[in-house]
Amino acid sequence: MIELTDPIALADFYAVLFEDQQVNLANSTSDRIKQSHDFLKRFATDKIIYGVNTGFGPMAQYRIAEGDQIQLQYNLIRSHAAGMGDVLDPIYAKSTLLARLHTLSLGYSGVHSNAVELMLEMLNRGILPVIYQHGGVGASGDLVQLAHLALNMIGEGNVFYQGQKIPAAVALANEGLQPMQIHIREGLALINGTSVMTGVGIVNVIYGKRLLNWSIACSALMNELVSAYDDHLSETLNSTKKHEGQQQVAAKMRDIIADSKLIRKRHEHLYSRRIEESIFKDKLQEYYSIRCVPQILGPIWEALQHCTATLIREVNSANDNPIIDVASASVYHGGNFHGDYIAFEMDKLRIAIAKLTMLMERQLNYLLNSSLNEILPSFVNLGKLGLNFGMQGAQFTATSTTAENQTLATPIYTHSIPNNKDNQDIVSMGTNSAWLTKKVIDNAYEVLAIQLLSLVQAVEALDCQANLSTKSKKVYTDIRSIVPIFKEDMVLSPYLTAIKDHVKAND
Repeated sequence: MIELTDPIALADFYAVLFEDQQVNLANSTSDRIKQSHDFLKRFATDKIIYGVNTGFGPMAQYRIAEGDQIQLQYNLIRSHAAGMGDVLDPIYAKSTLLARLHTLSLGYSGVHSNAVELMLEMLNRGILPVIYQHGGVGASGDLVQLAHLALNMIGEGNVFYQGQKIPAAVALANEGLQPMQIHIREGLALINGTSVMTGVGIVNVIYGKRLLNWSIACSALMNELVSAYDDHLSETLNSTKKHEGQQQVAAKMRDIIADSKLIRKRHEHLYSRRIEESIFKDKLQEYYSIRCVPQILGPIWEALQHCTATLIREVNSANDNPIIDVASASVYHGGNFHGDYIAFEMDKLRIAIAKLTMLMERQLNYLLNSSLNEILPSFVNLGKLGLNFGMQGAQFTATSTTAENQTLATPIYTHSIPNNKDNQDIVSMGTNSAWLTKKVIDNAYEVLAIQLLSLVQAVEALDCQANLSTKSKKVYTDIRSIVPIFKEDMVLSPYLTAIKDHVKAND
């Protein structure tokens, strides 16, 4: 059981999203929510408060009569539930729900406790909002996407429940839950924030870190297959460049290859004897995609670390407007809903993952091109050359998918378009950025699956299983449990999909 307190950590999200841990509200959290609501209720009786007794956005100049103020909130939810396009997978919707739940629990939004309690029950009982890809510009938060969550909470729209998409009213009734009743500003508080881009972003970094670990493992196995020298991974060499990411990646690779019988030591082969040759048969240094892995993946490691820290700061922040502050007995109007922090980080992460995909594709190309590696059959074809094709067809998929990632890596943070009667005259596009990053990460896992199958086929071609390091041998065994050795051509798509599912689910 995860007790929702301040702050929440990435490990808490992981436990809820990937281990199905339940969430509970601490008594102190419930008290904080109640105090915030009670204060706002008193404070707003004789003052003008945006979104309580005024219209929204450019319509804020219109005062709303007391008798219409509750209907105003329902109108906001229904009118903004205008999303279109693909639907977020349930795990991203669950992350969004947890992110919004935690933000509202901070006590800066003035919501009634029944709103937070209903969100908690929906999270724990697997009633997840159907949220659409298109709709958010990431300025007044994720207005359109979060409106679909709010719509579910008033018993309207559709949800994911028990593996199906069904009406929210049916799912709530099945669990004995009542739809939320609006009290003061629950409509605005639910939709005015960065919880979709943040929720999606948190899943992105979890999958991104897992992807990086697999790429490091593949790179280590690549070094073993070509019997690379070990000095480019040495602590001495990598410590001379003062970047933590590079040093971490090199250390992980050293750990993987520690007991390999294939890696060569330069001092044993080249420094311990007199060299007489004029032309060297063996390469003195490997191609960059093999030798420069710490320098290439190091910045990606650091990008993931920085992105994670920013996301966790955001989810622990009040990203509503206005901010209800009980301590100073006042209400502050501002722009905490603006998604620039997340937009920028998602763009940087998307660029990083696109580069990681490019490294995997270059390593794959090295494996498949016998003119480059000079030790493997073309396309690691274990059958009859000319008659059989090996991994030739799969390379086309990897190449085209890598090209798509390179295109999708273009930043969207700089693509602000004014809207909302120019009230939102500069926007973050953070939700679009998070969604595109999700796509790039998913694409990268496809290229990874192709690389992994090619690697294990290469191990067969070289008949070097017995000499692999213990950790590389486990990678080989895991993939071989999904795909048997093949010489004759076969349909690869189902096997590649199975590998992709396996690596996405396992570190």
